[in-house]
Amino acid sequence: QVNLAESGGGSVQTGGSLRLSCRASGLNMNAKCMGWFRQFPGNEDREAVAMIYMYLGGGDTSYADSVKGRFTISQDYAKDTVYLQMDSLKPEDTAMYFCAARKPYGGMCPEFSYEYNNWGQGTQVTVDS
Repeated sequence: QVNLAESGGGSVQTGGSLRLSCRASGLNMNAKCMGWFRQFPGNEDREAVAMIYMYLGGGDTSYADSVKGRFTISQDYAKDTVYLQMDSLKPEDTAMYFCAARKPYGGMCPEFSYEYNNWGQGTQVTVDS
């Protein structure tokens, strides 16, 4: 059974920083996709924020255009953990952030939430103007 344990999140002022962590257990795969989606208030959809294709010795990253240059995703392969460093936060970043994981498909990490079957419980990020 896969479990994704998230930590971090909270409330900050505009321009502030937060760091999210997600530790996986039970994935049991050498290469994996792990990353973050977010869900805005009143919206059922989850949009991809940042993803990392994790493998021993490296990781390939991808970002939503809205967070490029502000957010950084990184990994600790040995601990099956990913981190999302969020800098220069804006009020429009306010959302529930969810960690997701799955096996890569076609050598890539899918970008849509319905393609993921392992999810964390979510952590709230609030950015005050």
